[in-house]
This record gives sequence, structure tokens and C-alpha cells, in this order.
Amino acid sequence: MKITNVRIKLVNTEGRLKAVGSITIDDSFVIHDVRVLEGEKGMFVAMPSKKMPNGMFRDIAHPINTETRTLIDAEVLGAYEKALQDAEVETVEEG
Repeated sequence: MKITNVRIKLVNTEGRLKAVGSITIDDSFVIHDVRVLEGEKGMFVAMPSKKMPNGMFRDIAHPINTETRTLIDAEVLGAYEKALQDAEVETVEEG
């Protein structure tokens, strides 16, 4: 499996949510609503989920092994860091 595209949109809120995006796998399968969140131990990737009647959230799509989770985390967090850098450059150029 190869992640062939990651799109990230930064979210300008004061909450834990920092970005929302999508990942494309092997140029043939896309997963939308992947989120970058700030947690107690740093930034992490949350897969798309839905709220259950009991108030808990359940992932709609998620990796089933550590290797794939690590790959997705690295690609999404890398794209998030790049989006942050690009946003800083735009701010400096505008200022």
C-alpha cells in the first residue's frame, strides 16, 4: 500500500482540532475527514468517525495494523507540518 496524496486544510479554532484532510491510497481509494488533533502527548491523527447513540464515537475507516497506522500518521502529520510552514510563509509575505 502506498499513500499517493494527502490534502490538509488548517482549522483556525482554539480547540483541539488543528486540521482536516483526506488521504488517497494507491491513486484509487480516498478517505475523507481525517483529522489532526492536539492531545496531551502531542499531535495525533484521528480517522473519520460517527457518533453512536450512547455518545461514544466509532471509527468508520481505520488501519488494522501498526505498520499502516504508522505510515498514515507520518504522512498526515508531515503534510500538516508543511501546511503550517506554508501558512507562516504566506503570513510573512503579506505582512
